[in-house]
Amino acid sequence: MKFEVRRARLAQRMIAERVVEEDELPLRIELAGGVDLSYVGGMAIAAAVVVDVHTLKPVSKASAVLNVKFPYIPTLLAFREAGPMIVAVRKLSVRPHVLFVDGNGRLHPYKAGLACHVGLALDMPTIGVAKRLLCGELGEWRGFEAPVLLEGEVIGMALRAGRGVKPIYVSVGHKISLRTAVRLTRKFTRRGAKLPEPLRLAHAEATALARRLRLGSSL
Repeated sequence: MKFEVRRARLAQRMIAERVVEEDELPLRIELAGGVDLSYVGGMAIAAAVVVDVHTLKPVSKASAVLNVKFPYIPTLLAFREAGPMIVAVRKLSVRPHVLFVDGNGRLHPYKAGLACHVGLALDMPTIGVAKRLLCGELGEWRGFEAPVLLEGEVIGMALRAGRGVKPIYVSVGHKISLRTAVRLTRKFTRRGAKLPEPLRLAHAEATALARRLRLGSSL
């Protein structure tokens, strides 16, 4: 199937219009999930993990291995990675109340990053967490937080775990406000860690699965 950038951009605009930036979460969040992805050759390995928010211990894990169907094009990463992530999350034995996605949400030139695609496909509150700043400019740091602005609009927040620590970039994926996304990211990040625990565990799982595939082991 030929990948057409023009059609992908049109889809992004439609997705951006459908994203909900208000809290549609249960009154009590008991389960938080994370999903990340690694590559081995032409295969994408997605791993999803759900934790009990009281203990931050995993209660469910799932993975998906799919052939990569789309080329790598900056700002169109969702068309390459959303599919495997969605499959992995759907295989979980429990459905998380909120899902951290390794990638951007509204913090995107078209306001339709990976976390938006995943959230809309799963009809689930999602939070985008990225390790690099894709677009926009940082506003003034207040403590360990700084807004990310694009054309004068706040589209995300940079968070630091401490002085001298590189920030992560948090943004709305779907069905959540930026304020709540930042609060939950802080709440579910262990002391001394950079990533929220569900996403840290998903990253570790995806990395381990990729290593096994490289060594020729079956999953």
